Amino acid sequence: MSKKLVAYFSASGVTEKMAKTLAEVTGADLFEIQPVVPYTTADLDWMNKKSRSSVEMSNPDSRPEIGNKIPDMGQYDTVFVGFPIWWYVAPTIINTFLESYDFTGKKIATFATSGGSGMGKTDSILKKCAPNADWKEGKRFGSADKNALKAWAESQGM
Repeated sequence: MSKKLVAYFSASGVTEKMAKTLAEVTGADLFEIQPVVPYTTADLDWMNKKSRSSVEMSNPDSRPEIGNKIPDMGQYDTVFVGFPIWWYVAPTIINTFLESYDFTGKKIATFATSGGSGMGKTDSILKKCAPNADWKEGKRFGSADKNALKAWAESQGM
């Protein structure tokens, strides 16, 4: 039997809600990707070009440090990775997460939350961080609808 993980980063709680729903409908374990330095409201001010998130997202090499670790990633063969869309892509902490583990042979599917932005080039960018994974099609969701999340996971063979 396959073991599944839902790993997520949530700055405002929206992605967290979706991650918990996805874990529930897929029977997956849940892991919150937590930055060493939590994001403040000022850090997330996308209108301010000097805010932390703006500075990180303007530098594709930015890798915010993660403060927690998955003790045994080897036990999982399926990993859902969730995040909000920032500047039309995943926050750079997701790159940090993917580069922190060996995903060789594991199925990965991304899911994102956004008020209106789509996935854009998100998956193609993230695939470079875990090139040996079996990448499935990512999807942006507008709400944590159980049926929609379950249908998507099943359509990806996960």
